[in-house]
Amino acid sequence: MELVDRDGLTEREFLEQYRAGDYERPSMAADMVIFTVTNTEADNYRKLPEKELRILLIRRGGHPFLGKWALPGGFIRPDENADQAAARELSEETGVDDVYLEQLHTFTDVGRDPRTWVMSCSYMALIDSSRFQLKAGDDAEDAAWFKVSYRHLREQKELLDEGYVKTLTYELKLSAEGEELTAVINRTVTAKPTSKSVVYAIMSNDGLAFDHGKIIASAIERLRYQTNETDIALHLMPKLFTLTELQQVYEVILDKELLKAAFRRKVANLVSETDHYTENGGHRPPRLYRRNWEQA
Repeated sequence: MELVDRDGLTEREFLEQYRAGDYERPSMAADMVIFTVTNTEADNYRKLPEKELRILLIRRGGHPFLGKWALPGGFIRPDENADQAAARELSEETGVDDVYLEQLHTFTDVGRDPRTWVMSCSYMALIDSSRFQLKAGDDAEDAAWFKVSYRHLREQKELLDEGYVKTLTYELKLSAEGEELTAVINRTVTAKPTSKSVVYAIMSNDGLAFDHGKIIASAIERLRYQTNETDIALHLMPKLFTLTELQQVYEVILDKELLKAAFRRKVANLVSETDHYTENGGHRPPRLYRRNWEQA
């Protein structure tokens, strides 16, 4: 016997009379924070090039936020899920497939898009800079890799009867040739005996579209945490690399200098030495390493 609901309808009867249009439905977008690490020009051949953490932004070619810079992304199509949409957008913007792609968070604030009710399922992608070719999508005037700076400015903490509310304020700076974008982001942590929440808020914004400053801040926080706790930074490396190059990548992500000996102990099980050495490395060229997949 088929089950019926409180109105006496079977599931088939309920679905036949169900009208999705009776309820307001949001659009869903997949937006991506695509990280890479690039080399700066060295002053001379003896000096190692410095590393820079960069993200890909596109200049919007249409309303809303015409002329502003935004994260690459787009609406999820009816025949795909969010992961598939993110992978498609990544391929369209960079020409790269099969890279590290991690879902970050779903941003659902009311009014985050002036067109209509739009939710953003955000992703973080990591790309070895030697693999991509940059191009702008159909809705973009331009695309560029922006150098990332995300610095802690101040902290306020309020004690509750049980727990606390802590607000950390950060300055986000994104710079490319002829462009500098800035935003001030608050990250508020509320901790109670049975719960903990984190909320991002944009306090000021110059040049970024939508609420993409919050998405970028969330991605940087995730990348830094994962770099400390996992081998995620290796996704930014080429197939072969020196330990010094790997340390430079860790330092540019974490925004701090690391002690050489302590760093090498930290990554000892994550990498394996090879029989290859760097070219033009002087009398004692550095040995090249690769990712240790046995420890992955």
